[in-house]
Amino acid sequence: MHDELTQVDIDKMKEELQHRIQVLRPQLIEEVKVARAFGDLSENFEYKAAKREKNRNDSRIRYLENMIKTAVVIDGTSDTDEIGLFDTVTFYVEEDEEEETIQLVTTLRQDALKGLISKESPVGKALMGHKVGDRVLIEASETYRYYVQIRAIQKSTGDPDIPIGTF
Repeated sequence: MHDELTQVDIDKMKEELQHRIQVLRPQLIEEVKVARAFGDLSENFEYKAAKREKNRNDSRIRYLENMIKTAVVIDGTSDTDEIGLFDTVTFYVEEDEEEETIQLVTTLRQDALKGLISKESPVGKALMGHKVGDRVLIEASETYRYYVQIRAIQKSTGDPDIPIGTF
């Protein structure tokens, strides 16, 4: 499966990848060497911690390289009156009788706690392409679905300041 990402997403990943390879990796390798010199490795916490951080960095490097290699570059633009990528959407949840506001982003930038919802999530898929006033069915699972009514769309061409996710 390929992730649909914008060119800004890919550029941010390349920037992080370069930093991790050229700056962090040499630092972490040196920390492992220094910690190894402390003696008995079986009880050397500093060595284990340094090794863990080096492995975490190497894992992130592999992840970024794979994401860049397999990504499909998409254009984040949409018609002026319909919901598209990076748009902020206010909708009314009928069963809860309350309004919610979210921003649709690529999977790499999602953060539900900050209202950044992936365009590939059930909510994102359902809302993409709709207009103000539309009543939209959101299928959260096979057994749970609900209706929302789109109240407002604030257009955006993308926000390079939204960070890419880490693990």
